[in-house]
Amino acid sequence: MKKIEAIIKPFKLDEVREALSQIGVNGLTATEVKGFGRQKGHTELYRGAEYVVDFLPKIKLELVLPENLVDSAIEAIIKAAHTGKIGDGKIFVSVVEQVIRIRTGETGESAV
Repeated sequence: MKKIEAIIKPFKLDEVREALSQIGVNGLTATEVKGFGRQKGHTELYRGAEYVVDFLPKIKLELVLPENLVDSAIEAIIKAAHTGKIGDGKIFVSVVEQVIRIRTGETGESAV
């Protein structure tokens, strides 16, 4: 099993969720986060004063999937989250050693 963590633009969340749903991904966790990369924030004007916004709002998606769905999930996220502009996000993939469903005690892929 693998864990996919994807950082995407907030307005792309529904498109990404729908794309993942179409390939058979049943669940994911979405968290509102703030961060920056090459975008490095921007300046805004508020009541005549200019200030720097260092951390930009993003959405962090986390999903744990069996090996056979990982490549198609990555492709779906890339296609749905892509705008072609700086700040589209990143995808991180890591190995998951164990999963346990608390309610039933199921372990492994049946717990996902």
